[in-house]
Amino acid sequence: MAKKNSLMPYIYVIGMALVVIGFCCPMFSGVIGSSSNGFKFINFKNSSFVTIGALLIFVGAVAGIAFNFVSIKGKDSDMLKLVALLVSIVGGVILVIGFTTSGGVYKALGKGLLKHAAAGFYLVITGWIVALLGKFISK
Repeated sequence: MAKKNSLMPYIYVIGMALVVIGFCCPMFSGVIGSSSNGFKFINFKNSSFVTIGALLIFVGAVAGIAFNFVSIKGKDSDMLKLVALLVSIVGGVILVIGFTTSGGVYKALGKGLLKHAAAGFYLVITGWIVALLGKFISK
């Protein structure tokens, strides 16, 4: 019997790649200077929710891409991909919570989150949706 060659499993990888690209692109504009990508939210001097959330978004997306190309036996591969996607999404939730609870510039950004959103923000959201669809449709 011939093995079915399908591009459906790669939709997950495309979604996670969109998250990484969106994280590197300007995510918010106007409040934190001209434009800020996800790396500008990482500040190790005071480890706040914003730093943790930004790290989880990026690390989860990169791990999801890596898990797709690393040979892992059985159902563990699917579970690791799902966990990587969930870590990235939870990082986004933590980042939004950090925006609304932190003081200063982050609180101002949290109030007008969609008002100050740039292309990177929308790429991250689109990447999560595409990765979720790829994860559950490719079965």
